[in-house]
Amino acid sequence: MDTNRSWDTITSALNRVSGPGRRGGDWTTYLCPVHESDGRHHHPSLGVVYNRSRGRTVVRCFAGCSDADVLNRLGLRVRDLFDNPQTPHPARRQSRSPEPALADRALQVAGLPLEVHRRDLGPRLARPQRRATYIYRWPNGRPAGCVIRVHTAHLHGYAKSFRQQRRTENRWEPGGFAHIPFHLPELLDAVRTGQDIFVCEGEADVLTATRAGLTATCNAGGAQGWHPDHAAWLAGAHRVWIIADRDAPGYRHAAKVARSLTNLVDELRIVQARDGKDLTDHCNAGHHIPDLDPVPLLDAHFRTLLSPGRQTAL
Repeated sequence: MDTNRSWDTITSALNRVSGPGRRGGDWTTYLCPVHESDGRHHHPSLGVVYNRSRGRTVVRCFAGCSDADVLNRLGLRVRDLFDNPQTPHPARRQSRSPEPALADRALQVAGLPLEVHRRDLGPRLARPQRRATYIYRWPNGRPAGCVIRVHTAHLHGYAKSFRQQRRTENRWEPGGFAHIPFHLPELLDAVRTGQDIFVCEGEADVLTATRAGLTATCNAGGAQGWHPDHAAWLAGAHRVWIIADRDAPGYRHAAKVARSLTNLVDELRIVQARDGKDLTDHCNAGHHIPDLDPVPLLDAHFRTLLSPGRQTAL
């Protein structure tokens, strides 16, 4: 048995990514790799503590970032939080052979890998730089929060990261905000007037869609950030087009969005870029919105689930 294995794994990764931690009481605090990775001065808000009785390490961002996002930035998995993660018993694993999830079957049909492996970008060349700020607004236009896009130059490209801030009565504070869709006032107008709505995976694609004359939205937090509260704002929409990124997180995000909307909208379509990964790549390659391709299995499943026999063209 490796004593404190999880603690060593987590703190070594944090020391590498965020710098040395500060010990205070039971918790050791670090700069959060999700929302405090811009190179500026911050009061560390990520706490780490070792639970000896359970043989695991607890990670908690006191500003609201999810454990999954923190681990993802560190290149770790949930199992790394445990000294001795449990593995399924072989007999039990053989007796349970569930059908692959719909999104995973769609990935297999499309010839795409089930996992995304980050390429090694090499050493960092410069301090993180803010590239864009996306404001999320309530229906009356009042800011609720924002997503800040940060790029960090490396030898073989750049790494992108995102952090969130919430709007209080008189200032911006670090941390997450309410589950509201991007461009919410425009979205509600489209629902009311029966216009088609396009759901993207990120804010940059929403802006690409807007420049193409579409009503588009997304959620903060990327592929894992969709919440039922986002779906509730689309209730009553006539037709929703979900534009899936052409990778495993993108297909799974699209399926999650579609499932949450099946009882709320009249019609669903799931499409993807003809070339490249996302809508921005699609448009940069010279394609137009009607050139988006149906996502294998996913589009047919949700199209017929809501509207049997209906064929809708862009």
